Amino acid sequence: MKFEKERKLLVEYGKKMVDRNLTKGSGGNLSIFIREEGLMAITPSGIDYYKMKPEDIVIMDLEDNVVDGDKRPSSEYSMHRIFYKERDDIDSVVHLHSVYSTILACLRQELPATHYLIGVSGGENVRCAKYATYSTEELAKNAFEAMKDRNAVFLANHGLLVGAKSLSSAFGKAEEIELCAEVYYRAKSIGEPVILDTQEVNKMLKMFQGYGQRA
Repeated sequence: MKFEKERKLLVEYGKKMVDRNLTKGSGGNLSIFIREEGLMAITPSGIDYYKMKPEDIVIMDLEDNVVDGDKRPSSEYSMHRIFYKERDDIDSVVHLHSVYSTILACLRQELPATHYLIGVSGGENVRCAKYATYSTEELAKNAFEAMKDRNAVFLANHGLLVGAKSLSSAFGKAEEIELCAEVYYRAKSIGEPVILDTQEVNKMLKMFQGYGQRA
């Protein structure tokens, strides 16, 4: 089986999305860009993550051609492809329907810097993209524009999209942003959250660059 490692990772993280209450059933989608091959491994359309098998993962090129696999790819493959075409800092994309991020997306609100973990987004907020019907090129373009100089974006009336160099990193960022969205939602319910200023956010962004087990 071609690209077995990538296929298994996508199945594994699809299950994690469900286990960690970041989506339901077959909602959302995940992909990995195999940059040296110019190919994208992406979850199939409409298959429950707990029923999904590695061989169900679809391999596509960036011209929308299926090059391996007998399933239909996620209907939102264009929302993944645009980042692989236009950004060399993203080799994995995660799209999910986590509750608190989706609430803000349905309000068409950005997520401000109420918690230092906003830094995983790559900026001082998570913007909300202009609305477009799901699975359309318009949605892909809107997401790309709103996610410039960021790692994450809300899709209006839809959910959350996150990109990173690896699937584990994209998934981790999605979890942290969902936490920030929940904290913001709950803080708003009892008062007015204090927003961290730009100077403090910039300090955090620099600190995040050297965070973790890095040489």
